[in-house]
Amino acid sequence: MSQAVQNKDDLIRYFHEGAKPRANWRVGTEYEKVAVRAEDGRALPFSGPRGVEEMLRRLVDRHGYQPVEEEGRIIGLDGERARITIEPGGQIELSGEQCETIHCAHREFTRHVEEVIEAGREIGAVVLGLGMQPVSRIDEIELLPKARYRIMYPYMARKGRLGQRMMKQTAGVQANLDYSSEADAMRKFRVSMGIVPLLYAMFANSPLSDGQLNGYQSFRGHIWTDTDPDRCGMPEFAFRDDAGFDDYTEYALDVPMYFLIRDHRYIDLTRPPGVTFRQFMERGFNGEQATIDDWAGHLTTIFTEVRLKRYIEVRTADSQPPALMLALPALLKGVLYNEDCMDGAWDLVKRWTFRERLALNDAAHKLGLEARAGRVMLKDLAAELLNIAMTGLVRQKALNQSGEDESIYLYRLMDQVRSGYTQAALTIERWKGRWNYDVRRLVEGCSYEAEAWP
Repeated sequence: MSQAVQNKDDLIRYFHEGAKPRANWRVGTEYEKVAVRAEDGRALPFSGPRGVEEMLRRLVDRHGYQPVEEEGRIIGLDGERARITIEPGGQIELSGEQCETIHCAHREFTRHVEEVIEAGREIGAVVLGLGMQPVSRIDEIELLPKARYRIMYPYMARKGRLGQRMMKQTAGVQANLDYSSEADAMRKFRVSMGIVPLLYAMFANSPLSDGQLNGYQSFRGHIWTDTDPDRCGMPEFAFRDDAGFDDYTEYALDVPMYFLIRDHRYIDLTRPPGVTFRQFMERGFNGEQATIDDWAGHLTTIFTEVRLKRYIEVRTADSQPPALMLALPALLKGVLYNEDCMDGAWDLVKRWTFRERLALNDAAHKLGLEARAGRVMLKDLAAELLNIAMTGLVRQKALNQSGEDESIYLYRLMDQVRSGYTQAALTIERWKGRWNYDVRRLVEGCSYEAEAWP
C-alpha cells in the first residue's frame, strides 16, 4: 500500500528523494518513432496483421521481450534493461536504460533500430525519421486500446484545438537527467527551460502533416501551444533564481487530474467540474485518499517543456533520423553535467523576458534556425550552445572503444546548425524538389532503412 499524503511537505519530499550523488548520475533517453505502411506513408494501425501489435509479437518471439498486456492486448514490452511502449497513435517508443555514457545509449539504440526495422519489414511497415505522422489525419489513426488514453483523448478536445493531434500524430525525443539537490535540480530546470527555443530550432522536424506542408518547421512544437493550458508550456516561475521544489509542487497541485488508479482500474476524474490534486489531497474523492503513488502518477500528466519528477525530463525535441537521435541527450549531458557549461548556456538566454521567451518559442516552431532573438539569429545562438555542450563532453572524458569522447554525437548536428538547415528545411526542400510531392519518395527518403540521410 502506497504511503498516504498528509500534507504538501510529503509531496515536496518526493522530489528531494530523487537527489543522487554525482557519481550516480545517469542519462536516460526516450525515443518515439512514427511507424507507417511502406507503400503510402499512412499510419500503421495498432490492430491487425499489419499492425503495431503484430510487430510487438514478433519482437517477443525473436528477441525475448516480455509482453505487457492490458485488456488482453499487448501494449508494450519489457526488456532486460529497457522497455518498449506504444503511444496513443501507435508511435513506437524505446524507453532506454539509465546510461552512464552516450556510448551506452548508442549501443542500445542501434540494437533497437535493427530489431524494429526487421519486424517492420516482415509486415510491409517502415519507421520514419520524422517528428510527425506525415499523411494520415487523426480520424484515420487507431487509438491505442489503453484505459489511460480513453480518458485523455476526449478530454483533449475540450481543452485545446490540437491536443488530439499531439496524442495521435506526434513523435519526440526526451532526455532524462539526474540532480544532486534541490538547488541543482532547479538550476537545471531553469537552464533547460531557458534553452527551449534553441532546442526547438535545432531539432525542428515536423513540416508535413495530413499529406501536405503545414507551414511550420516544428508543427509538433506548435501543437503543444494549443493542447492544454493547464499543464503545458513554460511556467513563468521556472525562470526565477529563487524557484524551488515548493514552486513546482504548487503548480502541479492546481493541475486538474485525469484519473486515479485503484486495483488496476482507472477512475475517470475528467468529468466536469474536475478535480485538482490540491482538492483531492484536501478532501479526497469518493472515499479515496491521496497517496504518493497518486502524486507520482499525476506528475506524468504534466506536459511542460521541461518536467520535474525524481529527475529532470527535457521533452522539447522532435523525433529525428537515427544519426541524430542521440544528439539531444549528448547536448544536455554536456551542458547540464558541468557547472561552467550550465553557466555558459544560461548566459546565452538569461536576458530574455518571459514574453520574449514565448515569442521566440513560436518563432522557432515556424522558422527553425532562421528565427531571430532581436538582432541575433537562433542559428548563431544554437551554434554557441553546441560549442558549450561539446566542451562539457570533452571535459567529461567518456571514451568509446575507439578513444572518441561523446562530442562525436554532436558533429552532424553542428554541421546542420552552421549551415542553417534543420531536418525540416531539408525535408521541405526535397518535398518541393526531387520528391515532387510524392509520398512514396518521402517514405523512401525518410525511412530508417534509407542508406544515407542528407
